[in-house]
Amino acid sequence: MPTDAPGDLALTPINGSPHTLAQWLTTFHLVVAALDPFTSESAWLLPTVARIFRVYDQADCRVALLVTCTDEEARQFLGPYAREFLTFPDPEREAVKGLGLERLPALVHIRHDLSLAGVAEGWHPAEWRALTEELSRAMSWSQPTIPAPRDPAPYDGTPV
Repeated sequence: MPTDAPGDLALTPINGSPHTLAQWLTTFHLVVAALDPFTSESAWLLPTVARIFRVYDQADCRVALLVTCTDEEARQFLGPYAREFLTFPDPEREAVKGLGLERLPALVHIRHDLSLAGVAEGWHPAEWRALTEELSRAMSWSQPTIPAPRDPAPYDGTPV
């Protein structure tokens, strides 16, 4: 697992212009939920990710969905979440691989200096809770409840 994210990694939102990861990090930390839209597990986790991200809506971090598919497939998979959250399609999985991820879903917290503050691969609520506890501490922000009663059961995720 790398300790830093590649600053030259290009990320293009479904409704915007491409920027490097370093450019996305000029103002806020970036918290990314990486999902594979071709697995049921990622679909089951969408409401959980949305609930977690809404906690950080006004915090000093930017939240984003990174989906391993095309723009159109991302819109189909995410539905209204594609409009609610910054969304980066990653059909060739370049961003996923650039972040050093081996399993999806994953939650990644990247600091201004491109260092990886935390990575949780698969859906292991205790690991996601630990990552968000550190994020909330760094942002001086409230903590989401993980797991919540309607969250899916833990699973290892699928290989990248």
